[in-house]
Amino acid sequence: MELTHLTPAGEAHMVNVGQKPVTQRRAVARGAVKMAPATLALIAAGGVPKGDVLAAARLAGIMAAKETPHLIPLCHPLNLGGVEVRLRLDKGASCVEIEAEVTLAGRTGAEMEALTAVSVAALTVYDMCKAVDKGMSIEHIRLVAKSGGKSGIYRREGEEPWEG
Repeated sequence: MELTHLTPAGEAHMVNVGQKPVTQRRAVARGAVKMAPATLALIAAGGVPKGDVLAAARLAGIMAAKETPHLIPLCHPLNLGGVEVRLRLDKGASCVEIEAEVTLAGRTGAEMEALTAVSVAALTVYDMCKAVDKGMSIEHIRLVAKSGGKSGIYRREGEEPWEG
């Protein structure tokens, strides 16, 4: 497989996508913040001293998707059509699950925006809860699905995007 972000001399550069056709694109990423059951219960009860953890994480994820090209050096600025960040509490696994879906019409994909949204939403959960649970961990950030462009459809085996 060829690495397109490198010149023949091995130097990093931003890939020229100007000649690629505009297509409808969609990317879904997912991750989780694992924590103590008492911390999860505190989030569920709205008792975290810093405020509404899920609302703050949702907003942080949306904002992060919009800022992706400022954070990742070779990402193209994209005109995002939509960003949804969904969070749910999983008592059995004692974690906050996070899913981000990014849609757009463009010449390059939205995978990095979806992954960035999940990452920053997870960091926000961590930040808001660290005073009560220093043992939390951010886990399993991954691309779940993508569509659009010449590479077509990708779905991670064994995972389906959540219904929004």
